[in-house]
Amino acid sequence: MNKPAEPRLVHVTDLTVELAAPIEMGNGRGGLRRIIPIIGGQAHGPKLTGRILNLGADWQTIFHDGLAELDTRYGIETHDGATIEIINYGYRHGPAHVMQDLAAGKDVAPDAYYMRTQARLETGDPRYDWVNRILFVGSGARFPNQVMMSLYAID
Repeated sequence: MNKPAEPRLVHVTDLTVELAAPIEMGNGRGGLRRIIPIIGGQAHGPKLTGRILNLGADWQTIFHDGLAELDTRYGIETHDGATIEIINYGYRHGPAHVMQDLAAGKDVAPDAYYMRTQARLETGDPRYDWVNRILFVGSGARFPNQVMMSLYAID
């Protein structure tokens, strides 16, 4: 009996997501809640290039152990005029001192902490219909006013 095909990752795009200052909501049922507005940025890669629209946000929950649950929704306008929605969900965590430095806006090496996501993309533009049928994963890095995220299709 044959095994299922082993998935492989195919690089789709690198996102540079510009952020406004967080809006602190205080402690909710699960932890510290905040909303971080997404105000622009760029997408550049072999399968998807364009600009990140000035709309959307990251709705975060920071749990007592420092785990950040990331829940974002935003849009990209491709270089040729299509609009693609991105819903990206994931986790960021690391050693306490690393996460404190990151929160303080210090320069922290991206490999010093874990920041991974699962993404769903959707569009009505037939030129990009392929994004409606593919699962994506991301690897990210947080900086004071932006997030960098590399998205990969699971093939």
